[in-house]
Amino acid sequence: MIKESPVTPKVALVLGANGVIGRNLIEYLTCLPEWKVIGVSRRGGEATGSVQYIAADLLNKDDIKEKLGGLTEVTHIFYAAYQDRPTWAELVPPNLAMLVNIVDAIEPIAPGLKHISLMQGYKVYGAHLGPFKTPARETDAHHMPPEFNIDQQNFLEERQKGKAWTWSALRPSVVCGFALGNPMNLAMVIAVYASISKELGLPLRFPGKPGAYNSLLEMTDAGLLAKATIWAATDERCANQALNITNGDLFRWNELWPKIASYFDLETAPPLPMSLDVVMADKEPLWNSMVKKHRLEQHSYSEVSSWGFGDFVFSWDYDFFADGSKARRLGFHEYVDTEAMFMDIFDDFRSRKIIP
Repeated sequence: MIKESPVTPKVALVLGANGVIGRNLIEYLTCLPEWKVIGVSRRGGEATGSVQYIAADLLNKDDIKEKLGGLTEVTHIFYAAYQDRPTWAELVPPNLAMLVNIVDAIEPIAPGLKHISLMQGYKVYGAHLGPFKTPARETDAHHMPPEFNIDQQNFLEERQKGKAWTWSALRPSVVCGFALGNPMNLAMVIAVYASISKELGLPLRFPGKPGAYNSLLEMTDAGLLAKATIWAATDERCANQALNITNGDLFRWNELWPKIASYFDLETAPPLPMSLDVVMADKEPLWNSMVKKHRLEQHSYSEVSSWGFGDFVFSWDYDFFADGSKARRLGFHEYVDTEAMFMDIFDDFRSRKIIP
């Protein structure tokens, strides 16, 4: 009788564990019995089941060495950490340094390291700068620096030469899912904006640039991205590849916005360009009263606010989408309906008593 070989355990080190990407990646990994998970962030977290959390400052080499120096069993690094800065140029040093610090700390002590997964985005294509070539493809030329996403990939490409481990770079569109205190959470922006509009007896107005209401866009569900990330990290066809990961459909706000309004039992009114970062700045007392009135969970206004990111997304008065066929050609065939994604996330927010 032939004995089955035991499943070799995989140990995932997830950087940026409390963000919308990291949190949903960890949630997916906990469903896979062969994985042990170590989540790292500045805030840390409470250990549950197969998940261990470590609070560490990724910009502090000494702190990393002290907190992560014993992680010799790590087989996969999933890098989704990010630090915001006022300008694009200022983003480069900290975000590149954090990745370098992690690789410098783990690679020498983890002989079983197999893969490093890097989370990127459409900034690689210059999508944040203005109208860019659509659909964007992984083979598109890089744009004029500064751009930390490109610097991070260049670092991994050089570091990997002659090594046994491989890398992958995941390029999602706007990632939507559950997370608190996250600076880039569009679903939370919309949910809280709609909830406050309803509390004030107002219709749901699209607050972005006039042209943005009609642009062609796509999104990436955080759960879908988690599945794609693990697939890319464990399928040899994806070794040393960059991959666009999208829901698989396109939409325009002019069609989706009224459906979102309907979910919140709101009427719509003509779009009105306004900065959410400005008009929502004085709404903390109102939010606090809503938390009490509707018996919501005691989350601070800052934890549910990502107004600057909302302004950023709603300013795209140009098409914003990429070609996701490379991932499909290599074997990833999951997809998510974007309208259903938003409604499911709003349902999740309500079940968690984040919104009324």
